[in-house]
Amino acid sequence: MATTTPSVFSLEHFLRPDRIGDMIAGVILILLGWFLARSLASLFERSMAHRLNQHQLLVRRRLIYHGILLLFIIAALQAMGLNLSVLLGAAGILSVAIGFASQTSASNLISGIFLIGERSFAIGDVIRVGQTEGEVLSIDLLSVKLRTSDNLYVRLPNEQLIKTELINLTRFAIRRINLPVGIAYKEDINRVRLLLLKVAEENPLCLDEPTPEVIMQNFGDSAISLSFYVWVRRENFSNMRDQLQERIKAAFDEAGIEIPFPQVSINASSDSTPLPLRILREAKAPKEAEAATQPGLPPSTETQ
Repeated sequence: MATTTPSVFSLEHFLRPDRIGDMIAGVILILLGWFLARSLASLFERSMAHRLNQHQLLVRRRLIYHGILLLFIIAALQAMGLNLSVLLGAAGILSVAIGFASQTSASNLISGIFLIGERSFAIGDVIRVGQTEGEVLSIDLLSVKLRTSDNLYVRLPNEQLIKTELINLTRFAIRRINLPVGIAYKEDINRVRLLLLKVAEENPLCLDEPTPEVIMQNFGDSAISLSFYVWVRRENFSNMRDQLQERIKAAFDEAGIEIPFPQVSINASSDSTPLPLRILREAKAPKEAEAATQPGLPPSTETQ
């Protein structure tokens, strides 16, 4: 009578007395691989920290860790007596099925490879994508994780970063502050320009090079529009912007320079008909006085 051979994936195959030693050897190989992968990845990170940025270190560290661990896992499975050709065939079929079912993930994966190669930003940079702005926490193959200024965790798919305009706010060491300033038409533009430059000169956070600038933009409906450009180190950007606006307001008040608000002036020429004006309270007064003198009639309550 024919006997059946137990499957290599069955529980009886691993619990056979002659396989106990193989099982122990496989477990030891996996633990050894995990320890070596962690140690070599950490050693690489320490030795290359001065040559690579955080993003490059993170990607290469993960490749080293997962590559070494995968090799030891394959060796452990072989030591346990598993037929890897069957596993590889099943993995290939599974990969094709997953590829058809997850086209979005594949698109994010390809986009992630482009982002890693392009290096438009790194971990620790502050970026703006659409309406979202935050510090980059990690750059993975499928998504990028951000932390916003109000401490929110945001996950952005890599495909969105490839298709959308991306602004790196901290790529360069210095940034320019652009402050719009409106002054009344009666003010002297050159006097205002000198006053703004003095405000920049007195602020220790303002850089002398590139030099601050005051440029006239246009004649607005209610004011002359100026632009005040000041350069500052990127870490002082928010603090400097706040200080400048407060100091400009104080300096204008001290110098008597008017900051106008939107307003409309109506002028009538000498040839035009005067605009009629009616004061309702004064127009009612004679009627109410006449009604009050007639006996038996109550005062008028008519409103207009």
